Amino acid sequence: MTKDLQTWLHRLTVAFCCALVAPLGSARADDMPPIIAGAARVLPVLARNGMVVAQEKTAARIGLDVLRRGGNAVDAAVATGFALAVTLPRAGNIGGGGFMLAHLAKENRDVALDYREIAPGAATGDMFLNAAGEADPAKSRDSGLGVGVPGTVAGLSYALAHWGSGKFSLAEIVAPAIRLAREGVEVADDLADSLPQAARRLGRWDSSRRIFLHADGSALVAGDRLVQTELAATLERIAQEGPQGFYKGETAQKIVAAVQGAGGRMTAEDLASYAPQERAPVRGTYRGHDVVSMPPPSSGGVHLIELLNIMEHFPIARTGPQTADTIHVMAEAMKLAFADRANWLADPDFVKIPVAGLLSKRYAATLAAEISLDRARPAAEIRKVDPAPFEGDQTTHFSVVDKDGDAVANTYTLNFSYGLGMVADGTGVLLNNELDDFAAKPGAPNAFGLVGGTANAPGPRKRPLSSMTPTIVLKDGKVEIVTGSPGGPRIITTVLEQISDMLDHGMNAAEAVDAPRFHNQWLPDLVLVERGLSADTIALLRAKGQNVVVGGAMGSVCTIQIVDGQMMGAADSRQRGTAAAGW
Repeated sequence: MTKDLQTWLHRLTVAFCCALVAPLGSARADDMPPIIAGAARVLPVLARNGMVVAQEKTAARIGLDVLRRGGNAVDAAVATGFALAVTLPRAGNIGGGGFMLAHLAKENRDVALDYREIAPGAATGDMFLNAAGEADPAKSRDSGLGVGVPGTVAGLSYALAHWGSGKFSLAEIVAPAIRLAREGVEVADDLADSLPQAARRLGRWDSSRRIFLHADGSALVAGDRLVQTELAATLERIAQEGPQGFYKGETAQKIVAAVQGAGGRMTAEDLASYAPQERAPVRGTYRGHDVVSMPPPSSGGVHLIELLNIMEHFPIARTGPQTADTIHVMAEAMKLAFADRANWLADPDFVKIPVAGLLSKRYAATLAAEISLDRARPAAEIRKVDPAPFEGDQTTHFSVVDKDGDAVANTYTLNFSYGLGMVADGTGVLLNNELDDFAAKPGAPNAFGLVGGTANAPGPRKRPLSSMTPTIVLKDGKVEIVTGSPGGPRIITTVLEQISDMLDHGMNAAEAVDAPRFHNQWLPDLVLVERGLSADTIALLRAKGQNVVVGGAMGSVCTIQIVDGQMMGAADSRQRGTAAAGW
């Protein structure tokens, strides 16, 4: 297919979608006539003036309301982030941390904000080992030792102060979240699905049981009301005092008491000294498009661009989406990138990372040359390659675009669903277990099966390595794609597939979000694929030597695509309650 024909078909798709869902708005399948609802799974929501795509619909609509009232994308993102702490407590948070990537159109500037959690000052390299010197997962996943100093409140507040429109105070932005926490939200959709699964984890702590469970220990169910009065009070202190209302005073004292009571090492000084960091985004190009993503301590952006660089050496558009040839090449590239992740990535404030080498087109060419089109390479054969000579699962993501061309891709997390499962008593704040993302010892896998080396060992004030990959793609300086996803290490590959499906295969945002996903992270040596991939394709992959395992859903993508000024939003149907809200 010629590029001109592909472009023409793409524009025809946009026109067809406009005709189906006009007038513009936050239309969802349940708002449409029955004849359209069945097809809406692969039709994006359309808008001209602004759009918010999030994993929970109430929070998305709160962000959209800020846009309607004259706010910019950063204002809306911050409002959405605080609201998700109430409406999507398993991942939305003020007790965790994350990364924000923003494109500021008037300044023609991209900014990356690292508000990742950090280890307390008393952290040590052996803190997650048992007496025999072996990794003890319970220490990093189920005790206060795994709690990192939360960064979300500082990060969202910083973004609003530095890149917001100036039309809204922090108190105004936080107000909807306070109201929702105080009045309660109906248990439905993802909340109804996730609470029963987390009941045992939440039930370990009295402070959590009082909020999320019935007196008999059973989880709240669909139709119940989740009221979080203590969280409302904490949010009110933030609204009145700014970040200091969280990092100092009553809230901070209660968080420290809770963490230390669970065996952790966090102190009042650790909270009081926390600060987010602006970092230079990582940049690359893919077939004429500019890709901007998150730098370390996120591994996501570096390896996303490394993967795209490798893929440029193969005719992905010609071999087609979800074919054995395409998946084989991408899986082999993933294997190489995740080997690099284990060898090189860590907190850049403590370890020198050969970022320029990893992003180099010449380095990618050497890796591409190692890929056989006919044979899967065993993980054990992959050797450590030095890129220096080339120098020159439970998370949530939301995407925002405003009428002036500003965009925000934000991914933040508690690590596990509901994090540690512990609410800091008297605060309503669910605490993270994010320090499990450190390598307890070289070669010891974390909860997601990722291995790491000494570079990502725990240590005082260090940020653990992350896979979060908030990403913005631009064409001729204008935002074209805003995307990201939860999913642990599968975040990187999920975002990669979104970009490839839209740029290589001409899919619209909703088609890309809907397509079956696959993942290879080097170790364990297998290709995980979602149900929905054809049996013939799986057979062909196995014939090439790929160890294919069919599993459940991966990620929950929130994507905005812009074509000829038309915003097309897609929220993932793999979880209930997601929404693309636009006007």
